[in-house]
Amino acid sequence: MKLSILDQSPRSKDKTSGQALQASMHLAQNGERLGYTRYWIAEHHDFSGLSCSAPEVMLGYIGAHTETIRIGAGAVLLPHYKPYKVAEVYNMLATLFPGRIDLGVGRAPGGSAEVTMALSDHYLQNAFNMPESFKELTHFINDDFPSDHKYSKISAAPVPSISPQPWVLGTSIKSAKLAAENGTAYAFGHFMSDKDGPDIMNTYIGNFKPNAKLPQSESIVAVSVICAESTELAERLALSGFLWKLQLAKGEGKEGVPSVEEAENYPYTSVEQEMLEAMRRKTIIGNPIEVIEQLGELQTEYNNDEFMIVTITHSYKDRAQSYELLANELLKNG
Repeated sequence: MKLSILDQSPRSKDKTSGQALQASMHLAQNGERLGYTRYWIAEHHDFSGLSCSAPEVMLGYIGAHTETIRIGAGAVLLPHYKPYKVAEVYNMLATLFPGRIDLGVGRAPGGSAEVTMALSDHYLQNAFNMPESFKELTHFINDDFPSDHKYSKISAAPVPSISPQPWVLGTSIKSAKLAAENGTAYAFGHFMSDKDGPDIMNTYIGNFKPNAKLPQSESIVAVSVICAESTELAERLALSGFLWKLQLAKGEGKEGVPSVEEAENYPYTSVEQEMLEAMRRKTIIGNPIEVIEQLGELQTEYNNDEFMIVTITHSYKDRAQSYELLANELLKNG
């Protein structure tokens, strides 16, 4: 079982965005030390409590403070950008950090309607044109436009010796088919989807078109996990992130992820209690043995190659320990 890190760079209620981004860099360093395969950081815009609006900036910083772990975006929100510029940025990163760069691509807006308008014109049309934009992006990354194409005479310089690896990130049949048809790796966001994930993954694997760059399918399932030394502690730690999501749904939570004590003493309504239970069902919570067992069961359902773990707690120390306990348990058994 391969494990990787998906970091949304959450900001705790008593911390600044600068401290959250520093914690993200330390998380990548710890992930490298613990043997995690890759570290991805997400892109969000004016999203309360999440600190990274420019993954490419953080990846330059994180790449300079790590040595071996693969690093990438989870994901570049392609409808906001021209493929050529995205290819230039990630080719630049791949030139600086050879053989380590992943380019995850998604179609979500990454923020409110107002943010979407501020970022780009014609977002809905650009999202509709995502298949064409993604194909164009991969041609720029691979430097292999047909000779009669209008862009055949230009390159997304600097052209690295080892190209970034493109990934499609999504939660739908549409994204799975896009990855399969282009012979690209695929990451499914289990933690943010209520759809039939295993069926979507089967669609990707069953329709994958092998190519010289990727001779066989490669898949990740992104899962929300809270791991602690005991099940009881893990349940307590999970409450902070749950309350924060409830607050965001009500237009609150701008201060960041609340403390465990605040989450424990919060006066939940019956509707909010039901929402909490739904979040619990979508999150793997427990001690290291329990978490590994649940991941194993999920891997049987998905037939995926790798898990990408997203963990949100109020304390950055608790978050780091969750990743460490999980990695140590896997190493002990593998």
